Amino acid sequence: MTTVNDLLNLLVLEKVNDNTFNGVSKTVGSPIVFGGQVLAQAINAASRTIKNERVLHSMHSYFLEAGDLEIPITYNVSVVRDGGSFSVRRVTAHQNNTTIFILSASFHKKETGYSHQTEMKSGLKQPEELLSWTDMLKQYGDFLPKSLKAFFQIERPIEFKPTKFVNPLEKKDLPPYYDVWFKLKGDVKDLDLVTKQQILTYVSDYNILVSALNPHASKAHWGNTQTASLDHSMWYFRDFDFNDWLLFSIESPSASNARGFARGNIFTRSGKLIASVAQEGLMRPKNLKE
Repeated sequence: MTTVNDLLNLLVLEKVNDNTFNGVSKTVGSPIVFGGQVLAQAINAASRTIKNERVLHSMHSYFLEAGDLEIPITYNVSVVRDGGSFSVRRVTAHQNNTTIFILSASFHKKETGYSHQTEMKSGLKQPEELLSWTDMLKQYGDFLPKSLKAFFQIERPIEFKPTKFVNPLEKKDLPPYYDVWFKLKGDVKDLDLVTKQQILTYVSDYNILVSALNPHASKAHWGNTQTASLDHSMWYFRDFDFNDWLLFSIESPSASNARGFARGNIFTRSGKLIASVAQEGLMRPKNLKE
């Protein structure tokens, strides 16, 4: 995948009936299905059962089994409730006879009310001052660990620019934070809010566990730590567009018992908070002496 159109082709599911949809998978460099893909495809399925123009405002999910890249995923949507203001859907994702993922999503009618938000960090470097993953591969590819180089070589419909460049060879512990700008590649005009939320959900599973791994970077890295998304929740606050860079500002309050917890806020460049994300992920050391 190289552009947003490729991503949309992945996220828009084949309709089997009013409540059943099929999807295919594309690798992001892992031998298993990318969690963000399953999240976004499940949101696509749930949204297509909403007939009253209600807007997705939150979702909560669990990853139960690793997805097989070669087997289609079937999404079954249950209509839990259509109330006066809110509609709730439950989605289960299956491969063969195995349930690999469950999600609950809530949709709200448009209403007016009070508004406030947390502020975006100040003093961060702007995207134009930073190196993207593509730039890092070009400039430092010969010096990167083999696994990290292979990850950067995967073509993606999103460009990422971390606000700080960290040398993976230094092996020193870092603060439990990670801030990264991201932008879609290709034509992003005329995307409706439903589509934008699905794309944002897809992106939200990138980078989030970095903040939980950072405090242990002197001994832990992606090569010697088994990682996997265990659960994922997201709240959608305000409309936005993808024509400019967005900031994913992430922190990890805790890691324990081979699990890391991270949460983050997604802002427009002007500082408008558009979504918040929370995830707990597996962080199992393969060999603490490595």
